[in-house]
Amino acid sequence: MSKSNLLLELYSNLSTTGALTFSSKALVKKMVSQVDLKGAKLIVELGGGDGSITQGIVDEMDSDAELFVFEINESFCEVMKKQFDQKNVHIINASADEMGNFLDGRKVDFIFSSLPFSFIPKDVTDSILTQSNKSLTIKGAFIQICYSYLLKNLFKKYFDQVSVSFTLKNLPPAFVMVCQP
Repeated sequence: MSKSNLLLELYSNLSTTGALTFSSKALVKKMVSQVDLKGAKLIVELGGGDGSITQGIVDEMDSDAELFVFEINESFCEVMKKQFDQKNVHIINASADEMGNFLDGRKVDFIFSSLPFSFIPKDVTDSILTQSNKSLTIKGAFIQICYSYLLKNLFKKYFDQVSVSFTLKNLPPAFVMVCQP
């Protein structure tokens, strides 16, 4: 699927993608640089989209680490399955609130998310964030892209620590929130 077809898919599903465009390289770098992926064994990405954040994670993670990418858009999944045709990257066409069904009780080192929590129903948001907190290792982190600083209050309900950084080098400019249990 071409980049223009991916953009068409993005715009036709704004309620589930919550983005005007895909994440810039600067935003991906900012997001992935918030944690040290060396030594991580299990990483999760919620909302794989076009695979730009996925690529940033794959570039930094150890070769023996596993990455589970949850994406509800079947077209995006098809593209990512071709792009990330490797044994340790699992592209899963399922909602993020089904994460627990795929982890089988395993603890996660890091969860990267670009989910549009402003558009997700409260009960689904609660399920995703509760599962995320319970799935993380003691030193784990949930890293979220946001376009509103006010979402920090949402994450503070589920995580003990929330730190925020910002990048102008994205359309629109974005916050990166690092949440820890």
